[in-house]
Amino acid sequence: MPKNTKPAAQSGAKATAKSGAAAEPGAPAKSRKPFLIGAAVLVAAGVLGMASYRATSPDAKPTVNDAASTSAPTAGGYPELAGLARRDAKDPLAQGRPDAPVVMIEYADFKCSYCGKFARDTEPALVKKYVDKGTLRIEWRNFPIFGAESEAAARGAWAAGQQGRFRQFHAAAYAQGSKEKGFGGDRLKALAEEAGVPDASRFAADLDSDAAKAAVKKDQEEAYGLGATSTPSFLINGTPIAGAQPMDAFARTIDAAAAAGPADGTGKK
Repeated sequence: MPKNTKPAAQSGAKATAKSGAAAEPGAPAKSRKPFLIGAAVLVAAGVLGMASYRATSPDAKPTVNDAASTSAPTAGGYPELAGLARRDAKDPLAQGRPDAPVVMIEYADFKCSYCGKFARDTEPALVKKYVDKGTLRIEWRNFPIFGAESEAAARGAWAAGQQGRFRQFHAAAYAQGSKEKGFGGDRLKALAEEAGVPDASRFAADLDSDAAKAAVKKDQEEAYGLGATSTPSFLINGTPIAGAQPMDAFARTIDAAAAAGPADGTGKK
């Protein structure tokens, strides 16, 4: 798992997964707290971490946490990783049935070009094919890695979610050309208005609240704990996927997970 990597310029984004799918590197050096989820599971999570490692810090040496017990993967993924799915029916940043047999966790940054490509080109097809039919639940995790504006956009998305407009804010922030306009204070207000957030004053208060900062930090530390330092990164019932893979790659993993049954035993087929 990579440690203390240096930020990479956004223009240097490149393919990192073995299949050639793209992920955008750039996590800054900072203190990270890996989860004690077992050495075998960390090997699986290394699909995320090593992709970032190769893209951002070829001279850094990944570390392995062997302090906890190990577990073997199931046909549906690693149970400990699948257990990161929150399945909270009141989560405003998630879409799909809480008891869906498959949960895809997405770790993403609003300043990430590849995250935007996934949001525009692939996610709508996944929603139509799997979420709308009750097979898939998508849980969003804010993973800001490109500095202050990334952090601000993450808090803005969370604030919009408190008024039930996360998906609309997500769509507006990832619209073609939106990233280039930045995510300063006035821009976030404009995005909230475009997303139909009803109470602008509440949005402004939530945006700068301790609750927003804590929620974003929780998601960010979860991603760092998996060794991820590039975006987008995904877990599908405990199976890691790094980068904006083609639709077929997601479909194959989702179909296999649905056939195998929930890796964490909480979803219903």
